[in-house]
Amino acid sequence: MSSTFLQIGIIGFGKIGRLRMEVVNRLGYGNIVSICDPKLPEEQASDIIYSDNPKDVLGSKIDTVFIATPNHITADLVIDSLKQGLHVFCEKPPGRNLQDVLRIKEEADKHPDLRLKFGFNHRYHYSVMHAYDVFKKAQLGELMWARGTYGKSGGSGFASEWRSDKAIAGGGILLDQGIHMVDLLNLFFGGFDEVKSFVSNTYWDIPVEDNAFALLKNKRNKYAMFHSTSTQWKHIFRLELFFTDGYMIIPGFLTSSYSYGREKLIIARRQFEDEIEVLGNPLEEEIYFDKDRSWEFEVTDFYKAIESDLSIKNGTLDDAIKAMEIVDKIYNSDSSWAERSRTHSTLEQQ
Repeated sequence: MSSTFLQIGIIGFGKIGRLRMEVVNRLGYGNIVSICDPKLPEEQASDIIYSDNPKDVLGSKIDTVFIATPNHITADLVIDSLKQGLHVFCEKPPGRNLQDVLRIKEEADKHPDLRLKFGFNHRYHYSVMHAYDVFKKAQLGELMWARGTYGKSGGSGFASEWRSDKAIAGGGILLDQGIHMVDLLNLFFGGFDEVKSFVSNTYWDIPVEDNAFALLKNKRNKYAMFHSTSTQWKHIFRLELFFTDGYMIIPGFLTSSYSYGREKLIIARRQFEDEIEVLGNPLEEEIYFDKDRSWEFEVTDFYKAIESDLSIKNGTLDDAIKAMEIVDKIYNSDSSWAERSRTHSTLEQQ
């Protein structure tokens, strides 16, 4: 049993909310006091308060809350939780737009004693952590550029999901899934200052994007190409990092559905024709990872920050703001898409 025992509320008890509860219970970090969801489970524990009203969770005897809700209510719930003096773990994205996360910052700045963490769990995958360690130790020289693709197959009910409703989600595949890749690129590059993009509805008849193509550049003349898509027709995660002395590739990612392939990290050193007999095919080392402990690792970091009064290191408010700033720039860099979004918002208000 951990020395600090948190009293926890969960707002949003779908797949992710249930997963967070399972991790907390398994690691012994706290007691689940209250749960809120529009669809409450049929089987309810006698020692847990169940409600479809978030206020009942925030008003219960808790010191920590996990928020896993649709985007349109996320920011307000984070702000209300901070006002109640609660530590907050919030799933990504932190809201529908950049303005939402800036509202969170305005409130969070008033509560430096509270811990606020966002669920960018991809940073905690073994492949990413190993790659980041190689990067930090400069074992392949200086990072020059990167290429990332994150896509899904869509699905028969894709167009009718809440994630395809602009009023609820705020954005499409870029905001829902692609923000993870944006966060990883920010992790390795320290952020970007210039963005060029094309955003579109290539296939799905929905008011949010099903594809986003972006070219990113920072002040140190480092570049990243990025594609977020729901018309891949095959789940895909691929991150390629190119250095002065070699490269690293993560060509698959372990998830609960096992549909993104086997997770592995490919590492290779640059070899020209005078160093190896095969031209253009350097020797590659492949490292496989068969466990996803990312959910456990990030909840543990959150718990330790509360227990030992430490700062959040990954999934910080600053990380969330940087990711949302890039997402916002991708949307607005494509003038046609930006105009379409403004027109849609105007029609919604009328």
